Amino acid sequence: MKRIDHRIWLLVPPLLLLLVAFIGPVTWLLSRAFTQPAPGFGNFVELWEHPVYLRVIWNTLLISAITTPVCVAVGFPVAHAMTYANARTRRWLIFLVLLPFWTSLLVRTFATVILLQRNGPLNAMLLGMGIIGQPLPLLYNMTGLLIGAVQVLLPFVIFPLHASMMKIEPAYMQAALTLGADPLRAFFRVYLPLTLPGLMTGATLVFISVLGYFVTPAMLGGVRQLMVAQLIQDQIGQFGNWGIAGALSLILLLATAVLLGLLHATVGLKAVAR
Repeated sequence: MKRIDHRIWLLVPPLLLLLVAFIGPVTWLLSRAFTQPAPGFGNFVELWEHPVYLRVIWNTLLISAITTPVCVAVGFPVAHAMTYANARTRRWLIFLVLLPFWTSLLVRTFATVILLQRNGPLNAMLLGMGIIGQPLPLLYNMTGLLIGAVQVLLPFVIFPLHASMMKIEPAYMQAALTLGADPLRAFFRVYLPLTLPGLMTGATLVFISVLGYFVTPAMLGGVRQLMVAQLIQDQIGQFGNWGIAGALSLILLLATAVLLGLLHATVGLKAVAR
């Protein structure tokens, strides 16, 4: 008979903590979707029949879908510079990208509010340069929300891309150029596919993070940019409607699971192809 490795008992405390602090409360909340105010699927029927809920879900998906490519477009050149710069420049870039993690999200969001307000530094700079004739409305709308979301989530794209780029042999691009490919073609046919694991990982992290966003849309978005996490908080805090909150939470959880499954399949296929 096989002896049980006593080291397995080291897993008991973290598993208990996970069960008590995460799995238990989440399961309890999700179960409310099928039990309150009455057993059945009434909460999901209500979500389907009331346009306000569908509109909020659509807003959440739309904001996630816009934020993700913007983060990728901004983060890709930063990750490239971080990968191929000299050691000193690389250290400074990594420090600058990590710096936001050392600051509270609430403080960073308040700083963004100050930056984007009507009489804030950004509008003052644009007015002083003569680019605009009057202050731009950058707060409490889609613009402010996207700016805030991108500046918070940018590191989640940069670091996975940087990790993928570090593994790419420079000889691959040199070989493509030697064989007659122009730089643009070599980039799209050779370099970009090799960064796909990091790009997909970063994009998925951003998309999933935005799905559950609360602080940034609450402080920078407007009424038309209401997101699912805010709606869940309203249903619990203002109306005590745990059933609808559980149904919305389950939808978010399923969306996250689907995205993680797609990420695993995409990165896994890429690894096999390599």
